[in-house]
Amino acid sequence: MSKTSSAFAAGLLVGVLAATIGFSLFLRHQKIGGGDMAGKRVLKLAHGLDTAHPVHLAMEFMKQRLGELSDGTVTLDIYPSAVLGSETECIEQLQNGSLAMTKTSAGSIENFVPTMAVFSLPYVFRDETHFWNVLNGPIGKELLKEGESKYLRGLCYYDAGSRNFYTKETPIRTPDDLSGLKIRVMNSATAIELVKTLGAAPTPIAWGELYSALAQGTVDGAENNAPSFSTNKHYEVCKHFSLDGHSRIPDMLLMSTKVWRTLSQQEQTWLEQAAKESSDFQRELWRKETLASLEQAREEGVVVYEVDVAAFAAKVQPMLEQVDNADVKKLLDRIREAN
Repeated sequence: MSKTSSAFAAGLLVGVLAATIGFSLFLRHQKIGGGDMAGKRVLKLAHGLDTAHPVHLAMEFMKQRLGELSDGTVTLDIYPSAVLGSETECIEQLQNGSLAMTKTSAGSIENFVPTMAVFSLPYVFRDETHFWNVLNGPIGKELLKEGESKYLRGLCYYDAGSRNFYTKETPIRTPDDLSGLKIRVMNSATAIELVKTLGAAPTPIAWGELYSALAQGTVDGAENNAPSFSTNKHYEVCKHFSLDGHSRIPDMLLMSTKVWRTLSQQEQTWLEQAAKESSDFQRELWRKETLASLEQAREEGVVVYEVDVAAFAAKVQPMLEQVDNADVKKLLDRIREAN
């Protein structure tokens, strides 16, 4: 082989090795949920909500605050509308470190953190004040860290409102008013048992099919928060909305512990502060949207009922007494005792 050919071959080999190393470093950055670009740490955050949702707006606020706190050295790259996968898929990406953060319902991580099942139980919280006192207190802070053994670290909670019953024809003023009605529920054992205990017939139906099911009389009613009721125009079919608030299941902002451990202590502090501020910001947005949704429903002819929540809670008390998970039962007792 000539000297020219040898030099070319050697140069080619060096180029291939350099490209390989560069690509490996690129992949490494991808595996830690983001990467470093021009001296800036970029963290990938994905969720399934649209860009008008209060949670997404809170994440944009968090990105702004994180940039201000870090003087532009740490930022978020936000992927909305499930472009990086479903809630479960995003959680799995957190576990392998390819995604930094995601939003999930507390109910969706029961399989990872069994004690989260407490949020799906009915009438656990006396009211909204009690709910947020618990989440912002010692119990809530402990729960944020419960999933660390599964590579999931909670940063903050977002408000997802309370779930309430709404019906086509029969007003729900007391628990007995539910007797014999077919009520759409999530495909959840707890939700099914709740409706059954109240005397109604639980009917699991996909959310996207619910409007048609209501219109066609497949079910007599459903249950959800006020913004979901109005956004999906269920007020066109259901003219009775009862504020019984049978469950309050928060959304959670989760972070991969694999990514968390790559952050400096200062970066962790900035991120926690920005997350906390985004939670406060989102709660105010949600409060306004809930009030606006109820007002819109009233304008569409819906009657909104204030009910005796204690009467509903008393009827489902046997459900709470039958909780067989010792950790959930202990947590339930602590929540009841909290202010």
